[in-house]
Amino acid sequence: MLNYLWGFMIFIGIIVGVLGGNVAGIGNAAIDSSKEAVTLCIAMLGVMSMWTGLMQVAKKSGLVTSFTKALRPVIRFLFPDIPKDHIVNEYIASNMIANILGLGWAATPMGLMAMRELKKLNQNSNTASCDMCTLLIVNISSLQLIPVNIIAYRSQYGSVNPAEIILPGIIATSVSTLAGVIFATVARKLSRYK
Repeated sequence: MLNYLWGFMIFIGIIVGVLGGNVAGIGNAAIDSSKEAVTLCIAMLGVMSMWTGLMQVAKKSGLVTSFTKALRPVIRFLFPDIPKDHIVNEYIASNMIANILGLGWAATPMGLMAMRELKKLNQNSNTASCDMCTLLIVNISSLQLIPVNIIAYRSQYGSVNPAEIILPGIIATSVSTLAGVIFATVARKLSRYK
């Protein structure tokens, strides 16, 4: 679906450019954007490698295990139907930790493994369980203490102070996560009444 959306936007952009008599601008923009995309990918690769490496060091040092234990009450509150010692708890905790540290690319594999385990707990049903919906909501709202991606983008594009986004990022993601948790909790209670 996303491919169709992007394709449609590109198609409309080309048509508007042709109708506006700016065909040369379309070609220049395509070349400049391609060059800029490669440069951004290289910059993001460095940032991603550094943070993923730090995450591996944290995992080997036991820091991730400590955070997982600290997150158990939160996970029990958000996912009350999951058995206490099930492996999915570790996947969910790792997903949340990676999101909190702003490592969306590191959170995705853990989120996918958690969804796979949640589907097994849901008897492989094609209908999402409350726990699956809650994980999706928490993952999308994603509380972040360090918005690594945005800092890297701002640095790449010459921001004087790329890290000044940290406080507004914490506020925005705190609000979105709180709204997501409230919604998921209310939706779970409503689904039990049905």
